[in-house]
Amino acid sequence: MSVFHFKKFDVENSRSAMKVNTDGVLLGAVASIETTDRQVLDIGTGTGVIALMLAQRYDSDGLSPEITGIDIDQDAAEEAKVNFQNSPWHEILTSYNLALEDYSKADGTRMYDLIVSNPPYYDSSLTNPDGRRAAARHTGEGLSYREIMEFAKDRLTETGRLALVLPSDQEAALARYGRMCGFSLSRILRIRTVERKQAARIITVFSRQRTPEMDAGGEAVRMPAGPKPVWKDDTTLTLMEKGKYTGQYISLVEDFYLFA
Repeated sequence: MSVFHFKKFDVENSRSAMKVNTDGVLLGAVASIETTDRQVLDIGTGTGVIALMLAQRYDSDGLSPEITGIDIDQDAAEEAKVNFQNSPWHEILTSYNLALEDYSKADGTRMYDLIVSNPPYYDSSLTNPDGRRAAARHTGEGLSYREIMEFAKDRLTETGRLALVLPSDQEAALARYGRMCGFSLSRILRIRTVERKQAARIITVFSRQRTPEMDAGGEAVRMPAGPKPVWKDDTTLTLMEKGKYTGQYISLVEDFYLFA
């Protein structure tokens, strides 16, 4: 059995179509969390690694929101369930084998403070001999960011956030669709492997668009700046330099990876 060892938890990594990967780990490390969070949803949870990382981060801040992971793939959902049960945070972690549409119907009207997802992003025209991996990664075979945004439009609290990781070439379309759903792109982290290359991935955080408050004279009041993103002022993350992980990357994952 393949097991991926983190500092504070282990992840069985053999049944899920999508294995532990850099995209998911970075999303788990940088998705913005707040002290007021009570309900968290991980859509397409896979092995459950993102949910587990969030649970560790909340625990470090003395918080224990309910964290739910859902996945359309039965093996993935069951593997996530085992990983949740074997973790120090098993009391706040739950896994369901449900597609987002079915979960939406079954979940009633629950509202979420944070929704995260590492959704499919390869174009469906590309062939993939592994059908389960295709369903996990091809927009034409399974979940799309549009479906996630449509769900989040109805299910995020007023101060809720939606955090996604996607290819960088989808940034404009993603931001545009977000605006259509009533969201603004509040934070973005561009990820490149080495400095000489263009960013290949982006991690985006969306929040609800807000109308500026007016003072007694009808003038717009300047709204206070929101909290700094966990990656501080950096908007671009370089993973490798001279064959080694950069200090920038290590600083993000040092609480989780054994090598950091």
